[in-house]
Amino acid sequence: MTIGMRSATSIFPVARSLAQERHELIVSEVRTRGSVRVTELATLLDVSDMTIRRDLDVLDEAGALVKVHGGAKISTDHAADQPSFDAKSNTQTAEKQAIARAAAEFVRGGATIGLMAGTTTWRLAGELAAIPNLTVVTNSMRVAEVFNEFWRADRNIILTGGVRTPSDALVGPIAATALAALHVDTLFIGVHGMSERAGFTTPNILESDTNRAFIQASGRKIVLADHSKWGVTGLSSFANLSDADVLITDDKLSADAAAVLSKQIPDVRQVSGS
Repeated sequence: MTIGMRSATSIFPVARSLAQERHELIVSEVRTRGSVRVTELATLLDVSDMTIRRDLDVLDEAGALVKVHGGAKISTDHAADQPSFDAKSNTQTAEKQAIARAAAEFVRGGATIGLMAGTTTWRLAGELAAIPNLTVVTNSMRVAEVFNEFWRADRNIILTGGVRTPSDALVGPIAATALAALHVDTLFIGVHGMSERAGFTTPNILESDTNRAFIQASGRKIVLADHSKWGVTGLSSFANLSDADVLITDDKLSADAAAVLSKQIPDVRQVSGS
């Protein structure tokens, strides 16, 4: 009786190829940073730009990321995808900073304002840090951290409670209940996406409920959204385009998108992010 030899692959796991290892590292880097350039990945992985481009083609086709000119960014194809705060904070940084500077012009000392969670409203907090006698209501842990770092005795920070999301927002019934008892003069709104059909959206249902409570507690409503948010639809809508009094975006927004938004929003401002 002859006993056949067992295949080595039935005993030992198949070793990962170098390409698979690169793909895992690339996806990890993109998810951590939000976006990354081909040259940066080539340096990090010690391979050629051409190799990285081929890797990005494969990963883009698989839906793991989105290949863009010169690099890759996180995928936003799924309505419930919710990138981390750190991932989002590394995308469209120049545009977000320009939008934050323009938004700061709406704030004067003595005002009571609301800052919803988001990486652009977080940058706005930095622009407002030196303004005296502000009362700030926020559901963003990161926004509260900025004001705590640049402490002023004449400033009041009201941080709602709630459940923490991957983007470091505090959401849910506790946050909504706290907001129901408050009123702010001007609310600065961060969004995950905006479109003609869905309006302003977020991938988190609890955050959507909290955002609605914030809007109900506010007077003037100013949306801060860079051009990459147009055409993105999150899982849950929390406001119509027409609910905004002002939209501040950047000059990379297409003329067609600006025209659609201008029909719904009284004041649409495009600032240079260069």
